[in-house]
Amino acid sequence: MYLGLDLGTSGLKALLIDEAQAVVGEATAPLTVSRPQSGWSEQAPADWIAAAEAVLDQLAASVGLGGVKGIGLSGQMHGATLLDRGDDVLRPCILWNDTRAHEEAAEMDADPMWREITGNIVFPGFTAPKIAWVRKHEPEIFGRVAMVLLPKDYLRLWLTGEHVSEMSDAAGTSWLDTRERDWAGDLLQATGLGRDEMPRLVEGSEVSGTLRGDLASRWGMGAAVPVAGGGGDNAASAIGAGVVADGTAFASLGTSGVLFAANDGYRPDPDTAVHTFCHALPGTWHQMGVILAAADSLEWLARFTGTSAADLTGDLGPLQAPGRTVFLPYLGGERTPHNDAGLRGAVLGLEHATDRAAGTRAVLEGVAFAFRDSLAALAQTGTTVTRALALGGGARSDYWLAALATALDIQIDRPAEGDHGAALGAARLGMMAATGAGAEIATEPPIAQSFAPDRGLRDAFAEGYDRYVQGHSAIKEFR
Repeated sequence: MYLGLDLGTSGLKALLIDEAQAVVGEATAPLTVSRPQSGWSEQAPADWIAAAEAVLDQLAASVGLGGVKGIGLSGQMHGATLLDRGDDVLRPCILWNDTRAHEEAAEMDADPMWREITGNIVFPGFTAPKIAWVRKHEPEIFGRVAMVLLPKDYLRLWLTGEHVSEMSDAAGTSWLDTRERDWAGDLLQATGLGRDEMPRLVEGSEVSGTLRGDLASRWGMGAAVPVAGGGGDNAASAIGAGVVADGTAFASLGTSGVLFAANDGYRPDPDTAVHTFCHALPGTWHQMGVILAAADSLEWLARFTGTSAADLTGDLGPLQAPGRTVFLPYLGGERTPHNDAGLRGAVLGLEHATDRAAGTRAVLEGVAFAFRDSLAALAQTGTTVTRALALGGGARSDYWLAALATALDIQIDRPAEGDHGAALGAARLGMMAATGAGAEIATEPPIAQSFAPDRGLRDAFAEGYDRYVQGHSAIKEFR
């Protein structure tokens, strides 16, 4: 069997697959986020270890772990886990959605060196500006930093005793030379660090270390179980969804939204606010348009109306032309294409006819139009997307997928099986590391339903998108 561990923000998921990649067991453990100040978002790394112990205990009791031959890791990206020389944690991990380092990020991004080497804007959520914030505001802690690890790589340290990261996650730090797939000394030096404070780098499908003997004995595993490099959450989700070949894509309707395209070459264009990162397999890259509030927008409306997201979307019927009401989903700023942390959402064009159903359709349309922004940004880099797999909780809504297909004018496919996402990708990477297999085992799932663009509504959705763009222009200066 092969084990995937996916360290998310709200929980850790473990997934066991057999040699035929059939799921034979899974377990989850919840995690909580601390927000000690406005804009701050932190977790205690000790909680990640406790969650991993909990899911491994569950699987050992329910399935047995004696057959595990490889382990892969996936995790939330960008988090800054700071360790001293004894590998003790110096402070809570500063997470991906923490915005305290916006001034440091803007200062870095103003220097062309950062975009030129990394291929990306320096976003406040990335790792390097957080370290600059610690250097400025917590100098005693910064002075004791001996190692900086990303969240899943701290889990790896516990599993193997090794300080290792891999390319897809490292690309989100703002310290990686994304073309060369190596740490950039000039960027590290600019934040007061060097290679000694960085983990060793491997590819996601390579062996990063072996499971510690005491942990193998605790859960009845054999000796020298390899732990793969793994991947950042979106790259691992792509491995799980078979999005590996150039031009393949997925659209994730999770809390945030991601339009992810795999590339066989390096195609940066930071001005578009598209993320250009290394993929989890050697010699491959990927691009992402990122929408900060996708399903989160629907959850906002559910809270606002005192009902559930499922109730809001359950009785919408067939796809309709967008109405006059326009929803702008910038509940906490926006990444692609605006790179504007201060931008906030709005509902425009309210009228007497805007009932609950019309408001729900406006929210689904607004998120679909945000995906169209990302599709246009990808196109500016030379990447063409003609179909995409739908992942995430929002993919359960037929109406939303029909709207997305028509807004983007591409085919959207819903997978037949459960969305195991990044945990399945991590397990596949563990299988690659253990067996020497490659991209050929990262196959696409069977498709349950395909949503083609509604040709009769194409013009209406194009007009709706134009109003959406006008809406952004109208509110972008409102703070």
